Amino acid sequence: TFLGTSLYSMLTMRMTIINGFKQNFNAGVRNLCLKKFVPKHENLGDSELKAFRDLISDKSRLVVITGAGISTESGIPDYRSEGVGLYATSSKRPMQIQEFLKFPARRQSYWARNYVGWPMFSSHKPNVTHLRLSEWEKSGRVSCVITQNVDRLHHKAGSKNIIELHGTGFVVVCLSCRDKTSRHDFQKVLADHNPLFVAKSDGVRPDADVELPDHQVQSFVVPNCQKCGGNLIPDIVFFGDCVPSARILKAKSEIMQCDALLCLGTSLYVYSGYRFVLEANEIGKPIYAINIGETRADHLLKFKLKARCGEVFSKL
Repeated sequence: TFLGTSLYSMLTMRMTIINGFKQNFNAGVRNLCLKKFVPKHENLGDSELKAFRDLISDKSRLVVITGAGISTESGIPDYRSEGVGLYATSSKRPMQIQEFLKFPARRQSYWARNYVGWPMFSSHKPNVTHLRLSEWEKSGRVSCVITQNVDRLHHKAGSKNIIELHGTGFVVVCLSCRDKTSRHDFQKVLADHNPLFVAKSDGVRPDADVELPDHQVQSFVVPNCQKCGGNLIPDIVFFGDCVPSARILKAKSEIMQCDALLCLGTSLYVYSGYRFVLEANEIGKPIYAINIGETRADHLLKFKLKARCGEVFSKL
């Protein structure tokens, strides 16, 4: 009995130490993400938080539009944030759809960079904002999440009714026969075709992209569709491409039925997201936003918090 009690105490102590280490490690990762990817911002005031809490307390069908700003706290940079976004830290710009379609060398470069960036991109975890939205869906407060992100963090958090406006980086599709495959499975195919390919990058970019010099990608082999031999592309809406009409119609239907539209971590600079704010405004739905910077829809908002989403949702 003594040995059993002692062993139990030792195991309990060990688990306490391990859990403490995990908490400290996660806190360290979170702080690193805040410093590296989240722009400068003011702390949230108690009165502002109370006003927002009162505003949504009676809402039972919130539709939420999310942008890259909610995933920066998970370690994924955005495009436009002052001082920390891709446009502020790099001269590189996202690939346009016509570049990908017309130029084999550009496709080769894209897939080489995506191959290197995938292990990190696919390992990111949802933060408090993703998790709280999932809880709100379960409790009946949120009816739908319309996300502009391709990172699948809403899925990882447990949300169900998600419209991925710009698609997802977790699926690969054939441009010819439209056959789809898991991006995880395609990583193995890429590895099989490039057994000697070694490349490292310190510069992470959105959408599973990294920065690599041209000479590192020249030997990279991009396999074609195993069913028809067509070219493969991530199932995302590239810059310069159009959002599928079925997604737009579904999002509009959700907004028609909502009691308010909440925009989180998005400047709404891109029209594909902004159009739904215009739609909500036209039919008289109240529009709220939480975003550190300005948004394209500031003149239409009934309420706005200039704050970090994670700070707000951690206190609700």
